[in-house]
Parts: sequence; structure tokens; C-alpha cells
Amino acid sequence: MTRNRSFKRLVRTRMARTGESYTAARAVLLAAREPEPAPDSAINSAPAATPAAPVLATSDERIRERTGRGWEEWFDLLDEAGMGGRPHREVARWVAELLGVVPLAWPAQAVTGSYERARGGRAVGQHADGFTVSASRTLAVAPERVFDAFVDADARAGWLPGVVLRARTATRPRSARFDRGDDGTRVHVTVVPKGGDRCTVTVSHSRLPDADEAARAKQWWRERLVVLVGRLAGGAPDA
Repeated sequence: MTRNRSFKRLVRTRMARTGESYTAARAVLLAAREPEPAPDSAINSAPAATPAAPVLATSDERIRERTGRGWEEWFDLLDEAGMGGRPHREVARWVAELLGVVPLAWPAQAVTGSYERARGGRAVGQHADGFTVSASRTLAVAPERVFDAFVDADARAGWLPGVVLRARTATRPRSARFDRGDDGTRVHVTVVPKGGDRCTVTVSHSRLPDADEAARAKQWWRERLVVLVGRLAGGAPDA
């Protein structure tokens, strides 16, 4: 079986768009970056085009650190498993089982989303039921305290004022799923112990209606997690 089919197709698509050599196009893709647009010339005053968002969720180096495999290896595995064109949830579950994580964990979503975008199936963060964004922070706080800050309504009101989260499932202190208000979106929280009184919390907000709302939600959760860190650390910044 020919290997790197999907990845090679991705590289060649970029080559056709940019005129780069195979080596140059591959290097840019694996770095998960787009070159800055050239500055406007004195002759042509039209604004430079905004670079497209990288297809791959992160660099080859980082995905290898987080999962033990690089992008080309992941694409080979997914191709050989027949995951091209499968539903997002099915692909995410397959990747998650291989990694030993939950399907909504960042590594599983990063691999799945990148593979889908490379095959031309979806925009960044887009899934069958809408857009999904995530935000993470590492805290010098015991996992139980972080978990309780989400599931305890009184504690939550201190840093998520006015936000209604209705619990669907919860496994203390590891994960909790919520319906958010009446807007049809869902919030999934995972807390991963890092040893001692340290943990990483990841919030995934799904079923968002469009890319603009997804961008706003991502920024909002990043800001809220900064507030949470301050409160749990004793600083208690304004909510």
C-alpha cells in the first residue's frame, strides 16, 4: 500500500497554490505556520493578503512530543485504517483509543481535525454538529479544587457570573460535561493531574454555530481561565 497518500496530497495542493518545491511546501506544513505576507510595495499599494490558517493543528515537533508520532506517521495510520471520509466522532474515538485518552482531549482532536482539514472536509474547529474550541491552563492547584470550581454552582458563580451550566455527567476529579444555558452548546471539562498539587484543565466548548462565534468563545474561555487561576491561587481577580 502506498504510504503518505493524504499527506502527499496535502503537500501537492500547497505546491499548486504557492509554487513552492515539494521540500519547501512540506517544511511549511510541518511547522504549522504560514509565511508572513510580503510588505506592500511602493508600486502596488493593495493590502497584503492575510495568511491562511495552518492546516495542521500544531507543529510536527509538538505533536510528536504529545503523541509519540509525527504528522506523516499519523496520516499513514489513519489512511491505512480507512478513516478517510468517516464521521468525525468515529475518527476521534479511534485516535483516542490509540492514545489512551478521551475523544475530546486535545491530542485526539488535534490529530482528527488536522486529518479532516488535510482531506478538504472541514474548516478549523468544524465538526458535524458545529464548531468546537478549547482552552487549557496548568495550575499549581490540586485537581479536586479545579473540578469543584466547575461543578459547584456557588464556586462557579465567582468566576463565571451569569453562566448557567447544567451537569450531564461528572467523574470527580477528572471530567464533567454540561449543557450551557439554552443555546444548545455543550461544555466538556477535563482535569489531568500533573503530580503533587498541579494539574492541567481543558475546557472544550462544542456545537457553536459558526466560526465567528467559535473565535469569541475561545477568547472568552481563555480569559475566564485566567480569572480562575487567580481565584484559586488566592489573588481573586475581578470576574
